[in-house]
Amino acid sequence: MDLFHSGSGITSPQTPETSKMGKKRFSSMEVTLLVLFVLMAATAVTMVALYFTREPKSVENGNDTSEGFIPVCPNIAHAERIDCFPEPGASQLTCEQRGCCWSPLDTPNVPWCFFSSNHGYTAHSVKHPNPHEITAELSRMSSPSLFGADIQQLSFHAEMQTSNRLRFKIFDAQQKRFEVPHEHINSVTSNPSTPISDALEITNEPFGLIVRRKENKKVLFDTTFAPLVFADQYLQLSAKLPSHNIYGLGEHVHQNYRHDTNWRTWPIFTRDAFPNGGTHNLYGHYPFFLCLEDDSGKSFGVFLLNSNAMEVTLQPAPAVTYRTIGGIFDFYIFFGDTPEQVVQEFEELIGRPVIPPYWSLGFQLSRWNYGSLAEVKKTVERNRAVGLPYDIQYTDIDYMEEKKDFTYDKVNFKDLPAFADYLHEKGQKYILILDPAIATSKLIGDVAYGSYDRGTAKNAWVTESDGKTHLIGEVWPGETVFPDYTSQNCIDWWVDEYDRFYKEVKHDALWIDMNEVANFKQGSSKGCSANKLNYPPYTPRILDDLMYSKTLCMDAKQAWGNHYDVHSLYGYSMVLATEHALQQVFGGNRTMMLTRSSFPGAGKYSGHWLGDNGANWNDIKWAIPGMLEFGLFGIPYIGADICGFFDDSSEELCRRWMQVGAFYPFSRNHNAEGFQPQDPAWYGESSLLVQTSKHYLTIRYTLLPYLYTLFYKAHTSGDTVVRPLLHEFYTDSETWTVDRQFLWGKYLLITPVLDPGVDRVQGYFPDAVWYDYETQERLGQRKTHVELFLPADKLGLHIRGGAILPTQDPDVTTTHSRLKPMGLIIALDDNHQATGELFWDDGDSRATVENGNYIHYDFSVVDNVLTMEATHTGYKDPNNLKFETITVLGMPHAPNAVFVTHIGPGGASEPVEIKNTSIHHDAAKEVLTLSDLSLTLGETYRVHWESVATDYERVDCYPEGNADEAKCIQRGCLWEVSAAENVPWCFYPQDFGYSVLNYAESTTGITVDINRNTRYRSSGRPDSPDVDSLRVEIRFHSGDMLQFKIWDPSTERFEVPVPLTVPSTPENNEDNRLYKVSVTDSPFGIQVVRKSTGTTIWDSSMPGFIFSNMFIQISTKLPSKFVYGFGETEHTSFKHDLNYHTWGMFSKDQPPGYKMNCYGVHPFYMGLENTGDAHGVLLLNSNAMDVTFQPTPSLTYRTIGGILDFYMVLGPTPEMVVQEYTSLVGRPVLPAYWSLGFQLCRYGYANDSEIETLYTDMKKAEIPYDVQYADIDYMERQLDFVLDSEFQGLPALVDRMRGEGMRFIFILDPAISGNETDPYPAFERGVAQDVFIKWPKELGDGIVWGKVWPDFPNITVNEDLDWETQVEIYRSYAAFPDFFRSQTASWWHQEIKDFYTNVMKFDGLWIDMNEPASFVHGTVGGTCLGEQLLEFPPYMPPLESKHEGLKHKTLCMNSEQILSDGKRVKHYDVHNLYGWSHTKPTYDALLNVTGMMEFSLFGIPYTGADICGFFNKAEYEMCLRWMQLGAFYPYSRNHNGKGNPRQDPVAWDDRFATASKDVLNIRYTLLPYLYTLMFEAHTQGSTVVRPVLHEFTDDKTTWDIHRQFLWGPALLISPALDQGETQVNGYLPAARWYDYHTAQDVGVRGKWLTMPTPLEHINLHVRGGYILPWQKPESNTRLSRKNPLGLIVALSDSGTAEGSFFWDDGEGIDTVEQKKYLHTTFSTASKTLTNKVVHNGLNPEDRLTLGSVKIWGTGTEKITEVTLTDSTGKIHKVVPQHNIYTQELIIDVTMLSVHVDLPFTIEWKSVV
Repeated sequence: MDLFHSGSGITSPQTPETSKMGKKRFSSMEVTLLVLFVLMAATAVTMVALYFTREPKSVENGNDTSEGFIPVCPNIAHAERIDCFPEPGASQLTCEQRGCCWSPLDTPNVPWCFFSSNHGYTAHSVKHPNPHEITAELSRMSSPSLFGADIQQLSFHAEMQTSNRLRFKIFDAQQKRFEVPHEHINSVTSNPSTPISDALEITNEPFGLIVRRKENKKVLFDTTFAPLVFADQYLQLSAKLPSHNIYGLGEHVHQNYRHDTNWRTWPIFTRDAFPNGGTHNLYGHYPFFLCLEDDSGKSFGVFLLNSNAMEVTLQPAPAVTYRTIGGIFDFYIFFGDTPEQVVQEFEELIGRPVIPPYWSLGFQLSRWNYGSLAEVKKTVERNRAVGLPYDIQYTDIDYMEEKKDFTYDKVNFKDLPAFADYLHEKGQKYILILDPAIATSKLIGDVAYGSYDRGTAKNAWVTESDGKTHLIGEVWPGETVFPDYTSQNCIDWWVDEYDRFYKEVKHDALWIDMNEVANFKQGSSKGCSANKLNYPPYTPRILDDLMYSKTLCMDAKQAWGNHYDVHSLYGYSMVLATEHALQQVFGGNRTMMLTRSSFPGAGKYSGHWLGDNGANWNDIKWAIPGMLEFGLFGIPYIGADICGFFDDSSEELCRRWMQVGAFYPFSRNHNAEGFQPQDPAWYGESSLLVQTSKHYLTIRYTLLPYLYTLFYKAHTSGDTVVRPLLHEFYTDSETWTVDRQFLWGKYLLITPVLDPGVDRVQGYFPDAVWYDYETQERLGQRKTHVELFLPADKLGLHIRGGAILPTQDPDVTTTHSRLKPMGLIIALDDNHQATGELFWDDGDSRATVENGNYIHYDFSVVDNVLTMEATHTGYKDPNNLKFETITVLGMPHAPNAVFVTHIGPGGASEPVEIKNTSIHHDAAKEVLTLSDLSLTLGETYRVHWESVATDYERVDCYPEGNADEAKCIQRGCLWEVSAAENVPWCFYPQDFGYSVLNYAESTTGITVDINRNTRYRSSGRPDSPDVDSLRVEIRFHSGDMLQFKIWDPSTERFEVPVPLTVPSTPENNEDNRLYKVSVTDSPFGIQVVRKSTGTTIWDSSMPGFIFSNMFIQISTKLPSKFVYGFGETEHTSFKHDLNYHTWGMFSKDQPPGYKMNCYGVHPFYMGLENTGDAHGVLLLNSNAMDVTFQPTPSLTYRTIGGILDFYMVLGPTPEMVVQEYTSLVGRPVLPAYWSLGFQLCRYGYANDSEIETLYTDMKKAEIPYDVQYADIDYMERQLDFVLDSEFQGLPALVDRMRGEGMRFIFILDPAISGNETDPYPAFERGVAQDVFIKWPKELGDGIVWGKVWPDFPNITVNEDLDWETQVEIYRSYAAFPDFFRSQTASWWHQEIKDFYTNVMKFDGLWIDMNEPASFVHGTVGGTCLGEQLLEFPPYMPPLESKHEGLKHKTLCMNSEQILSDGKRVKHYDVHNLYGWSHTKPTYDALLNVTGMMEFSLFGIPYTGADICGFFNKAEYEMCLRWMQLGAFYPYSRNHNGKGNPRQDPVAWDDRFATASKDVLNIRYTLLPYLYTLMFEAHTQGSTVVRPVLHEFTDDKTTWDIHRQFLWGPALLISPALDQGETQVNGYLPAARWYDYHTAQDVGVRGKWLTMPTPLEHINLHVRGGYILPWQKPESNTRLSRKNPLGLIVALSDSGTAEGSFFWDDGEGIDTVEQKKYLHTTFSTASKTLTNKVVHNGLNPEDRLTLGSVKIWGTGTEKITEVTLTDSTGKIHKVVPQHNIYTQELIIDVTMLSVHVDLPFTIEWKSVV
């Protein structure tokens, strides 16, 4: 509740009369009289004010000391001026009359009138009665007075009370003045141990004091720069401070936790006012601030023990000025090494906080004016019904009879006496309210109001100035008196009344309100006398600028003194009296008190809430600084009214507030009369608000043991509960201003959403390990701002590494949750350590700490041992509680075993091993869970897990296998058996490797010379001698790319001759680089750190670095377990399994199989860091190699030649990694448009008639189809460039098909037959031009013969023979072109041209068998000439058939090839480059003449698999599902092998053909979108087929998804991939998704969705916010390209979308480079679609017109008007087709012939 008011420009939502007292309408006469009254009152107030604030003519003792005064005006910085005219109306005249300095400025806020240096006091009679005290007498210097009645003689007394607390007092030397009669401070004794001279010095003339930190003599509080002013009713003191980091002062709404020191003035005087963001005074009185001195953490606090009205000004010096209008100056300075220690010192002085009862930490519901008990119960029941964790129900003043204390409404609340029992039955509690004001009127029926009568008899009321007459005011019950809680009579009366009432209406705790003290009258019903108390000479800048506004007259009398002096103590005195009452009623039960008005020390007994806030987004934000400040003030039991007190709370606001409010220490949802309910259940059982409220309250209840322990720490040590980040991370200046996040204690970080429409929040994560509480995963970033994705049902919740949090299984009340098992959450820090505590008692009894009736635990984890030490066991819980579950976060490896040891009075028992069923390890999340432990609460235990973490860091010293201890030691390695699966027993010692000899760094790179550690004789392979000295060069190529190269500087070694594109000049500005590189000395290693997050993404300082002649090995630690790439091998998932898997890489004609090296070599991987950032690493090495992943996580490369040449790109997004990588190795080619059509092929067509029949059947079935292939069966005896007799009609068929829009592609293999009896120009010209691979000259210089497909001439092949026999007797000798040679490219070009010109036309070439493949091993006969080590190297990677050597199914490694520069190289070094060398001359010739996701990573977006499979017989369902999936391969071809049945779409049945047609029609519809993606890949390097994680990197669920994929950013494909599957469980990331088939929003985001998937269906979803171009499909692309262009506009939640479109002739060479294309972008916002032409170089014949625009997600309001504005400005009206059920709007503008290469705009709207 609030006393409604207006003033100081603050708008009140209501007035008292219109809120709880009804509305009144005034007549015109009454209005006139009221206006006259107001004018007269204003005149009277002005006259009185002038009287009391007139220029002083005399001072105390009647002496005027201002005659002849000449101010000495100092030359000081503007920021140091102290205002000499703090009230309004300063002028030069009035300023100089005060003896001050006048100097106007154009700088805002700086005072023009400021103090001269000859104001103030002088000190004399300075004494040191002991080393800990200083006393002095002060005499006022002769100077004019500011407000009169200056006190001429003062006393000064300072005392170093403890080593961390200094007190100094300045008071009247002759006359006693009011001093605060503080209940606790008066009992605090001094314990001096530090000489006061270490901390304080005083200056004599003028008097001033300097407070220093004793350790470093730093000045903390310096008053010497400004004068002391001490008059009867105006006291002023200023002090310079060491920093701007000032926190505290209250109670106000501070919009930020750290104060603004730009001349801000804050009044302090308790007041019933709205906390609406103004600078006015509020309910409490807190002249305390904390100052963080610097990043050392050293801090101090300043407390002025003074209860008079005051104001505090903060200015930029930085400095503070106090102005108070009574009492004395009684300052306490607290010294701390940390901010937290300052709070502890402050609370030691004022009284440490009470431990609230356990149940009071539960969630609470309240509202003002339920209207009846029935409505209260209805609220209770509906929240019970939804299962909301909920402990406490309140009633506000509406339960009372006419709002009178100690009564209840016998009509609407007639059953109130039994209400507590009703709640207790379900384990809930009841709290009611009492206000201080007591009505003077009788009860209903003219019944005496006993509480008033007994109080009057006791003389319990505040009186008027005469000390006798009861002061009459008005509050909620009408005319009232006001208890004087400073009077013992009143306290006795209050205790008695409360005791009486409790006996009538049982309840569990008390809420006291309106105790500022609030009064609806101004002072009293009689008004207030015109005297110096009610109208002091100076009024601080309090609300309304009137001392008695909405409270009592200042001359009212109380036992402690004038209300003028004790006003701000009213709430405090009521707290003290109420504590007596609660003790009387509840005895040994702790109960609870909640007060609105407070003073330092109130937290010893009471909690507080932040008052009558509003349901708005400002107040949800400002609650956090408010809570943090009350943590400073010693009231940790603090919170704001969740969802806001005033105004209706929107669902979004209330939902977000319930989330953050679940982490308020005092967690209560409370709202005001007249507004809609806002208890969670009111929003509906299935509402998101209820679900998220239950979720986070369940987490709260789980963590209540931790929260309760924090209150124990507050009670015993003075720790804060809700804590600002700066208290824990004070060395990090970023934390000094963080106030939109907060901590529970040290360890739990809460990052709420505090703005509307937001699902991404920037949270600051200081330098520590952090774990997401909900996912349990480690956050990758630290010491940086992190963008958190927090959808509607989430807030950010993170545990700091190093924490051990006690937990308990939650329930809907604490009564029930306290019966549940306990647990621990352990979050390991960087050192794999953690600590924590638990305090446990019965949760309800008083003084359990003082009486020892509690359990206390210290928890710690060190060296894999959890110690649960029960340090105090004075309580035994009756529920026989057990610790059942322990969860350990940050455990990358499963333990070998876990043991529990019980430690009893007699010592430790035998360890008991936990059974495996109770141990669960999640390797992906790095979480260990131990369950079913049954560890008794109150007993001491040790839990030890045998870790294999160090085992997992072992690098295998014997990767060949078959290691034993002797072999291991012979290599200089260590042998140790490990119980962990796959861990090597033979591993390298830590210093095995190289060390740095020389190091040189420049702005563009680092050069290092390294030497092998010769302590270890060799790497253990005698045939591969080690290279002892190496050169390392690190080059900073660009901001996002670096290279590190390691080679032998003394011997030339093979380096890959593939050209890469690197910047011509390196990046020499470190600020522009995303990375930081360092080098470790021994063992040598390179570390690469991402600067933005501090993540180490490469660290090769691992043992086992070897560089020998034929074996090179290097290992690196990885930043996470999320690694993708390396190929070409068949991986079962996109993300690599890091559990000791090794993948060989060596190009080979090997059908895909698990861990079998296949056709290509791609030593590139992308790594995802835990932050969501990504990087990529390429090893530019073409020798046979392997890579091993292990769980460290780490990666080991092993290669058998060349050098180490690494390129790293830094992203930071996955998509950018691919773009940067393709920029380095070459952007993908832009395929012809027709090549995106569906394609058919088969190895085993018997003749051209089969192809013709297939073509005819496909046309008849109307299945889209663009490309037909011919495999090697079209060739005569598989000879390149020779047509078989069975295919003589093929040229004519091809011409016909091409004429109908089809395309034809032929296969060519590289191997050329050398055994022809008839002329074979291809071979003969090849020999003449010396294009074939040969032996080196020293080995004979002859062709290295192999065997592939070509057969001998004049033979008939018997295919019944085994394969090896067929090869031996039928296959001809084949020569292999050396495509590195320039003459080979010319020869190949000529052969292709001749075939195209003389034999038949074609549209593309398919080159195969270019690994290179041979059907014999090495050469015919199997004996390779020369050095056999090349065939069987000292280390053989784990390749398919590795026992056969590297020559298996390929050429001899000693074969010689010649590079284009004439350099001769071994096939051993360039084998993996053969396909690369073959591709470029083939592509050039073709132009002149005419894995999917991994390959996207590798920069080959035009990729796909053989649909329905190449080998084996295809099964119906599998083939149909593959057709659906393959329709979304970028390269979409159905291809199968010889000897198997046909599997093309028309080979099955009509159902199959129809389903294939339907899905291919979708493909063809979306080809404009796919072609645009290919353009973006070609120009930007982006992916086409895209892993979901590339678009949703912040959603870690996507990091493991490999059964779904995207086309670009916008089309999600979720195929059925398992036999018999009729539904697919697919993941829809957090975005708006539309079902492609229905155009409807599926309404699911960030969740798994079970999707019905009948056999003819594939799940497709379009992402909201994107625009996809499309065309009506036809039988081939030649026809579909002629159709108008349509658009699918999938609107985002905000009604926006964007997309782009690329178009050219579809087949021209280098159209992009020649700028012969159209590129346009589309965007939609505010129901308007526009296009913007980025580039238009399109040929006229390729122009397109706009067709049908489909807009999805347009809402249910009928769209009735659509207009299109063309490029000329002409407006065309279009008839819309709007389906309000699907929310699809179709706008067909085909007839308007609007060209898409010209601007246009489409608008739509609803017109009633």
